[in-house]
Amino acid sequence: MEFALLDQIIFAAYALMIISIGLWVSRGKGKTSEDYFLAGKSLPWWAIGTSLIAANISAEQFIGMSGSGFAIGLAIASYEWMAALTLIIVGKFFLPIFIEKKLYTIPEFIEVRYGTNLKTILAVFWIALFIFVNLTSVLYLGATALDTIIGDGDGSIFMYSVLGLAMFAAAYSLYGGLSAVAWTDVVQVVLLILGGLITTFIGLTHVTESGGVIDGIVAIYDQVPEKFSMILEQGEIITPNGKDAWWDLPGLAVLLGGMWVANLYYWGFNQYIIQRTLAAKNLKESQKGIILAGFLKLLLPLIVVVPGIIAYVLNTGPGGAFGPEFTDPSFIAEGGRIINDNAAPWLIKEFIPVGLKGLVLAALAAAIVSSVASMLNSTATIFTMDIYKPYFQRGSSEKNLVKVGRISATLALVIAVFLAPQLKSLGQVFQYIQEYTGVVSPGILAVFMLGLFWRKTTNNAAIWGVLASIPIALYFKVGPNDWIDNPLFVEFPFMHQMFLTWILTMLVMVGISYFEGKGKNQEKSIVITKGLFKTGPAFNIGAFAICLILVMLYAMFW
Repeated sequence: MEFALLDQIIFAAYALMIISIGLWVSRGKGKTSEDYFLAGKSLPWWAIGTSLIAANISAEQFIGMSGSGFAIGLAIASYEWMAALTLIIVGKFFLPIFIEKKLYTIPEFIEVRYGTNLKTILAVFWIALFIFVNLTSVLYLGATALDTIIGDGDGSIFMYSVLGLAMFAAAYSLYGGLSAVAWTDVVQVVLLILGGLITTFIGLTHVTESGGVIDGIVAIYDQVPEKFSMILEQGEIITPNGKDAWWDLPGLAVLLGGMWVANLYYWGFNQYIIQRTLAAKNLKESQKGIILAGFLKLLLPLIVVVPGIIAYVLNTGPGGAFGPEFTDPSFIAEGGRIINDNAAPWLIKEFIPVGLKGLVLAALAAAIVSSVASMLNSTATIFTMDIYKPYFQRGSSEKNLVKVGRISATLALVIAVFLAPQLKSLGQVFQYIQEYTGVVSPGILAVFMLGLFWRKTTNNAAIWGVLASIPIALYFKVGPNDWIDNPLFVEFPFMHQMFLTWILTMLVMVGISYFEGKGKNQEKSIVITKGLFKTGPAFNIGAFAICLILVMLYAMFW
């Protein structure tokens, strides 16, 4: 089905609406750094909750996670469902401390708890991560999807799509700051959920001859029951490209091991996620926003994972066979490699009718643009507040800080646009992001967890912990392949690598802290008071409901 004039009108109307809302809500704002980077600390709970999801759900989920659903199945939904539980922990134990310290940035906490040197190291790291991994991958996946849906999937409009998405995000976020990003996110989330549900339901109607949604659900479960297993055993699922899915999601590690490292790092200490919670009116509003985001995370696998399973069923023959008689040519790359990440774009292109296609494409663009805008704002916040202000213009005016934020965000976007085409050789981009973020996240998580909850942790221990975590992680990732004949070395799934790196890094930090002597650096430690972690009825009831739903989901799909 072509991208008709009606679809183009709907998509253009969406783009104009988002840009107009972004510019309107930020009118008269942006005069101070608090206005630009923290939305004047005025966000209500519902804006925080929806903005958290909009920042999180991007092309890496909409496209990348659907690709992993195609390759692995529902098990990849653990990233979504365990995130709901992680959000409860963040809201109860992390946010009270962050908001009490009146932080702008996550590196700022490092300075408050440890020292300036480590703050600068991590600020530089986060800027590099946002530009070279997050922004680049989101633009790549988004442009690939648009090239498949609107174009012929041959790359003819890929760079136009990269530039278009980048300019779309820049049009309102560079001027309006976090106010523009957060308030447009409310609209973006409604669109991405609506568009995602439309794609899933229409996809299900094409699974069986009856055209029923329920019949479609029953059919895909009957045809590929292994795709609905949440806790994988070794050898249970082999991906289309011949990889054992257990290496990506190794059994109980998704509940008890490395998944916690990825989720706690991402939801607790990731600037472009946590920044909107720091912009709340108060702690209670922030915590209620966290609960709303938790409920939305429970729904998201229906939008970002199930479409991948549907596409798999519609493109395979008996026994999961691929071939020209079963499989659309767009899924097969040179050399016979299966392009998993084409699942969602293929469904949209093939089955979404004229009119609805414009709406679904608007939902996809909402997922992409909202995340790009969030990453740009957070990159600018860290560079301006943690690098530029203390090292280059200590007495800089508020107006100049905002100007520097806009310039730094623009440069980050330009770099990402040039780098995005370099990701074309990857299979599951979602897994690529998890694995390479997993090299650095365990060390950073160790620094924060001990810094928050162990008063004896010293500045030197934190610095050496971060530095030591990289070679430890790389050893587990690369070393076993080099010394595979040595029985002392065993090749681990990357989730196990993350968990072991986290544990070993904390042991290094504990050892150095004790070696430096008792009491050192305790003047900067976090004082835990009796009422610090007290939460209100709305948070408690919501948290209990989320936990109950999670237990039911894992009991059903274990």
